[in-house]
Amino acid sequence: MSHPKESINEFISTLPQRKGWSQPLIQYKNFWFRGLPLEQILLAQDAFEPRADDIILATQPKCGTTWLKALAFTIVNRSRYSFDDHPLLTSHPQRVVPFIEIPHVGGGGGADHHAHIETLSSRRLLATHMPMSLFPLDMSCRVVYVCRDPKDALVSRLHFENRINQGSSLSMDSAFSMFCEGFSSNGPFWDHCLEYWEKSLARPNNVLFLKYEEIKSDPVQVVRRLAKFLGVPLSQEEESSGVAQEVVRLCSFEMLTSLQINQVGGIDRGNKCYVGNSMFIRKGKVGDWRNHMSQEMGGKLDRIVREKLQGSGLAF
Repeated sequence: MSHPKESINEFISTLPQRKGWSQPLIQYKNFWFRGLPLEQILLAQDAFEPRADDIILATQPKCGTTWLKALAFTIVNRSRYSFDDHPLLTSHPQRVVPFIEIPHVGGGGGADHHAHIETLSSRRLLATHMPMSLFPLDMSCRVVYVCRDPKDALVSRLHFENRINQGSSLSMDSAFSMFCEGFSSNGPFWDHCLEYWEKSLARPNNVLFLKYEEIKSDPVQVVRRLAKFLGVPLSQEEESSGVAQEVVRLCSFEMLTSLQINQVGGIDRGNKCYVGNSMFIRKGKVGDWRNHMSQEMGGKLDRIVREKLQGSGLAF
């Protein structure tokens, strides 16, 4: 069933809205979204044509999306590019792997964006912030999901919100309170994680569930796991020549932040929202939440998340 943009906007206007973050959020199918992303999600549900060999990189915002894009792009395309003359040296990771529901930079939105995605040759490497229940998916494809300690995810989200939205000065107390209620962009946080977690248990050959913290602690091993899961395992020769280590080096926080392409420029998304390239890569640290919220707040959020995930086998 096709939904013209006008009817989508009319439909969105009937949905519950709530203020609190830098922009109002709209509730759809038990999840909260900004207006424009929700519009794009509804368009994607009609226009996106999944392929059996697609690779989908799924995350919540501020949970390692940029790093995952860099790693997956480098792993999948390692036979095409040398490490010394690599697209990531001159292109932002957010640009080399397009989002399904977020129009590519410099391109048109809506139908133009999805027409562009359809022109990409197989195997397509695509990204999404959508909950698994909301996007059309051929379950023959492979999905890599990365989640993160919700306390660090909240801190990173707050910094991002206040940087991209001119005049926004949201406090940690306000953001914390809303996040604990499940009221945040693409939230509730725990429900987003659970959808992918449960699918990874049911279909482990199609959904790989990773935690940001395990990538940080042993990135070389994660590169090996990703390569195997994506159907392009490292050969013995590649192991001997240190290819996994080279992938980690090229995609490291230090390398990505040192490149000019990742520090200058950006895109004006309108409505007082400017996304600079440098905003996608902040600190990348595990446990940085301790510098921004009290131990009591951290403990409260831990208890809420444990309760929400109880019985699932997933824990942070």
